[in-house]
Amino acid sequence: MIFRNMKLQTLGVAAALAIGGMAMTGCTTTPADSQGSAQSARQAIDTNVGATLSRLYNTVPGTREMVQKANGVLVFPSVVGGSLIVGAEYGKGALRVNGRTENYYSTTAGSIGLQAGGQSRAIIYIFNTKEALDKFRNSNGWTVGADATVTVAKVGANASVDSHTIQQPIVGYVLTNVGLEAGASLQGAKINRINP
Repeated sequence: MIFRNMKLQTLGVAAALAIGGMAMTGCTTTPADSQGSAQSARQAIDTNVGATLSRLYNTVPGTREMVQKANGVLVFPSVVGGSLIVGAEYGKGALRVNGRTENYYSTTAGSIGLQAGGQSRAIIYIFNTKEALDKFRNSNGWTVGADATVTVAKVGANASVDSHTIQQPIVGYVLTNVGLEAGASLQGAKINRINP
């Protein structure tokens, strides 16, 4: 019984640390009315979004055309996760419509299970239909799996986008340092509009 209580306490502490870490990620010592820092933060996100899309185009043939035909694309260049039993991820990104940044967003996700270590990955959501994009834009906080189904992209034998993927309303790509992440799950990711 004592051992079980200690395990529950350890799990509780780990969960509190993970949630606290996610909350602290948004904290800053810069005054809220600092125009220069806000502008540079937006420019940094935009630059990283462009670099991430270029990387996607070079990694998966056919994605440039897919993004050009899409109604919008939401890009999180660096979603950083850390875990020790309880995992947490956080990242900032931008929604581009017709090649221009429309708004900025954050993504958060958590998980519980046997895991260890940390990682960074880029996550790209491609909105292939106007209805899917409008539903996302009009939401007050959007959760993958609850508010919309996101099809995680699969590539065909020639390493390009398969025809089934192109037909889905929302397609997600996950890139790691070594390329496209196979078998990635985006379920439960919570996305909110921000003003960096």
